[in-house]
Amino acid sequence: MQRYFQITPPSVHTMVLTLERRGFIRRVPGQARSITVIVPPESLVPLKRIQR
Repeated sequence: MQRYFQITPPSVHTMVLTLERRGFIRRVPGQARSITVIVPPESLVPLKRIQR
């Protein structure tokens, strides 16, 4: 996420917490690689990289 969105690690952490709070993901705090996407894949908008 940090590389894709070109943001800082604290910003990534804030994004993860927001996604969890809004019910888009589930995670186990303190356990690496524990994020699970809860929403159906077909409801997600595809991301496209914007060239700067």
